Amino acid sequence: MTAGAPVLTVAQMRAAEQALIGAGETVASLMERAGQRAAEWVWRLAASRSVTVLCGPGNNGGDGYVIARELAGRGAAVTVVAPLEPTTPAAIAARAAYGGPFAEGAHGGVLVDCLFGTGLTRALPGDLAGLLRSLAARHDKLVAIDLPSGVETDTGRPLNPDLPANDLTLALGAWKPAHALMPALATLGEMRLVPIGIGEVPGAARLIARPRLSAPPRDAHKYSRGLVLVVEGPMTGAALLACAGAMHAGAGAVRLSTERVHPAVPPDVVLRAEPLGDLLGDRRTGAVVAGPGLGRDAAARERLSAVLSAGRPSVIDADALALLRPGDLERFDAPLVLTPHAGEMASLAESFGIAAIGKVEQARALARAARAVVVFKGPDTVIAGPDGSVGFLPTATSWLSVGGSGDVLGGVVAARLAATGDPFQAASEGAWLHAEAARLAGPAFLASGLARHVSAAVASCL
Repeated sequence: MTAGAPVLTVAQMRAAEQALIGAGETVASLMERAGQRAAEWVWRLAASRSVTVLCGPGNNGGDGYVIARELAGRGAAVTVVAPLEPTTPAAIAARAAYGGPFAEGAHGGVLVDCLFGTGLTRALPGDLAGLLRSLAARHDKLVAIDLPSGVETDTGRPLNPDLPANDLTLALGAWKPAHALMPALATLGEMRLVPIGIGEVPGAARLIARPRLSAPPRDAHKYSRGLVLVVEGPMTGAALLACAGAMHAGAGAVRLSTERVHPAVPPDVVLRAEPLGDLLGDRRTGAVVAGPGLGRDAAARERLSAVLSAGRPSVIDADALALLRPGDLERFDAPLVLTPHAGEMASLAESFGIAAIGKVEQARALARAARAVVVFKGPDTVIAGPDGSVGFLPTATSWLSVGGSGDVLGGVVAARLAATGDPFQAASEGAWLHAEAARLAGPAFLASGLARHVSAAVASCL
């Protein structure tokens, strides 16, 4: 997926296409452009194997007729399966221009799914869903044009059970939310963008791009680079992972607020045993991390209250999210980042009265209610700001599903928050660095190993 590219909802995509039409394009000319460019990818994948194109009744089916015509013109063995007649003028014209063979069923090398694309909101009828499954089972490769048939565009939700997995998905014109959201994401295979001339769309979400970082200036010192304070609870390991994430992400200094003696702590972590309120009063503190290993008892509640009362830029994670209530934030006006996974989001939704459905809308609703930037993490990660801004993290390795990786993320985001002061920027940079560190770490890493690779991820952005 193209980092930094816009991600358009159904409504935004339709408006963008209408803007092109208003500037002189036609539905037919856009269909020709999309079909010809998609055919290039299918031609490469087919590599002399036969191709079956499954065409639906709308303009996605029209794209399929153009693809079939282009492939036939290159000498490919092409068959079209069209269970429904085309219903739009552009699709009717594209079918007439195809001029090749049709069949009720087929088998072969590559199946191109052009049954339905962007905008589908209802399940495929049983006969069409069965046809798609049957054809997919009889072909070596499956290519989805724009989106797999049966997937809801704005949520990534499958509208039918047991949809086939794809080897390649060709997004037409722009990326859509389903290209970055589970469970659709797990079925898309390789993804490529087919440009058709779509311009900038105000208010569109974006794919999070590689950060542009720089080395500290010549006159930098540890406090100007960012002082991060990690608030410890009874589970020291989680807090130390947050410390490691912050240190390797470039924080100038990391303090651990602790009430216990630690016989073995990395020498780079500064242990501070004075009252938490005194530490929070240090105005040099650039960001606070509260939650990793904090616990959920009365003492943990007291420490979280102290953090929020101090009004320092903060990252709230893990246990602290379970303790957080709307009233805790009434007087908090500093930059704030919340980093829930799905279970923590469910708890927050109950606490904050959020009834939104879907990952993007839940993240947006929490961001508005908490006046915070929300990193809704998981196998797909959505970042939302209180102003409605949304960023999607390109696919990260599934090896991140290891205990402690979220604690590392909290520290990385805090280091970037201390450095930038911008919670959305810090969340985006932190999430990208975290994913890149996982890629660099290779398979079967531990969270401590993940933290050590954050430095290399930072180096890749200089």
